[in-house]
Amino acid sequence: MNAPRARVARRPVHGVLLLDKPLGWSSNDVLQKVKWLLRAEKAGHTGTLDPLASGVLPLCFGAATKFSQLQLDADKSYQAVLHLGLKTSTGDAEGEVIQTRPVAVSAPDLLRVAGQFTGLIRQVPPMHSALKKDGRALYQYARAGIEVERAAREITIYELNMALALMDSAYTAINLIVKCSKGTYIRTLGEDIGEALGCGAHLSALRRTGTGGFALAQCVTLAALEAMTEAARLACLRPVSSLLADHAVVTLDDDNAARFLSGLRRRGPWMDAPQVAVYASQGPVLLGTAQVKAGELIPGRLLSPTEIEQMRQNPVARQALLEPTNESANEFSTSLGDSSGAVQPI
Repeated sequence: MNAPRARVARRPVHGVLLLDKPLGWSSNDVLQKVKWLLRAEKAGHTGTLDPLASGVLPLCFGAATKFSQLQLDADKSYQAVLHLGLKTSTGDAEGEVIQTRPVAVSAPDLLRVAGQFTGLIRQVPPMHSALKKDGRALYQYARAGIEVERAAREITIYELNMALALMDSAYTAINLIVKCSKGTYIRTLGEDIGEALGCGAHLSALRRTGTGGFALAQCVTLAALEAMTEAARLACLRPVSSLLADHAVVTLDDDNAARFLSGLRRRGPWMDAPQVAVYASQGPVLLGTAQVKAGELIPGRLLSPTEIEQMRQNPVARQALLEPTNESANEFSTSLGDSSGAVQPI
């Protein structure tokens, strides 16, 4: 009889871990594994990668979970392999082959089709996806053999590079490099490209190479993380402010910081901006997000006093101290209360 597993003592951990998700794992499975390795109290991921996909998966811990939506909404980059001539029930290598067609594709064909699928296009979400219809995920309908009507959605393909590749000693594959907007299904894009080429296709490999400014070179593998000491794992955390790298920055003095945290608007010499990261001058430490309209700083998502205190005092949480970094895109104002009111870029 196996001995009962020891309970892990959870603790406050705040920050972002950039994981190179391995093949065969669901996004939630790796999240739970890393959460256990860090002994973190609260965690969430920033968008699902299928088990057959690998690559960049930002994992958010503690206060970072409040800003994970920014990564869900971010543009993505992928490398993929499209197997021509075979159409599957799922659009990827997991499904059963449902159609076989001959392949006669040339480089000029790829250029022609790339033009059709670049820019603003409409895409019908696949049945094998987590998108919900009447409270149920589409893949649940698909597993029951039910196909439901799905409305086409507008997405943007910013870049689409395609090159013929060998598969089984013949040019029956395409290597894809894609940069796209949120909500793009690469499986569906691959199937649509296969239809446009007249031979059908399915996705045989997929790797996310970037999301919202984060790239593979910044990621750590799960195997490497498991082999690390606890201190080394915590050192892999990036500050929560790394999620706000494209935000303008406003820094408040103690009095105005307290008022802002209570939800009050502040007035100052700021230019209008839809996305602002707000810091307290003491630390400095992140307070939350806001927008500026007509000189008013309007609170958005705010950290709690407990979270802020943990990041100031707790040695574990301090591994991901929420300071402005050189990744911050455009600090456009000095602290509120600075008599100069000058505009100072980073």
